[in-house]
Amino acid sequence: MSEAKALGVNAQYNVARPDSLPVRIAGYQRRRMFERFVKATGLTEVDTVVDVGATSDRSYDHSNYLEAWHPHKHRVTAVGVDDASFLETVYPGMRFVQADGRDLPFDDGAFDWAHSSAVLEHVGSAQKQAKFLSELWRVSRKGIFVTTPNRWFPVEFHTTLPLVHWLPASVHRPIFRALGRAFFAEEANLNLMSPGSLAKAARAAGIPNFRVESVSLGGWPTNLLLVARKADQ
Repeated sequence: MSEAKALGVNAQYNVARPDSLPVRIAGYQRRRMFERFVKATGLTEVDTVVDVGATSDRSYDHSNYLEAWHPHKHRVTAVGVDDASFLETVYPGMRFVQADGRDLPFDDGAFDWAHSSAVLEHVGSAQKQAKFLSELWRVSRKGIFVTTPNRWFPVEFHTTLPLVHWLPASVHRPIFRALGRAFFAEEANLNLMSPGSLAKAARAAGIPNFRVESVSLGGWPTNLLLVARKADQ
């Protein structure tokens, strides 16, 4: 049994039950983010997409939302560190590649668009987050679309704890441990981002002319969106 499973954390890096309010809210927001992805990219039926961060989790119906909702499955390559090869069966024509998003096994410009949702906060340090973004940028021909939770939303959706994550990491991580959320106290498992730190990571990744946007709930941004196009697109 992995550390995550032993601590009650699913493959979505989440402790919330499938029927819980946080999960229902997440599903609603992910539908909105998918719509923003389609609009921001002007996605066409011939565009190829690599979705980096496919999960083996099947407890949430929106766990792999791009794979579920993209109408042209044969144009999608799903990538993840855990085995999500079931996607090839569930969605005929789709391809799954097991790989680390910080070291993608694809040529430069192999896909029109690189997409990643709710993964960047789980890849580790600021340097590793920048490396992850640089790999998405490298393998895309037209651009990237990346989502990550907003650190400044009052409820932390992975732990379901309110406000604690607003404290400095040196303070909130010991509190996570004390409250039975030790898995999320490790930077390698959860490193939440603000608009400023997301922009800093994009600059460190060598991505020019990006935009940091958001989707909100009740007027409060729940998720940040990093949108960037290649100059010739």
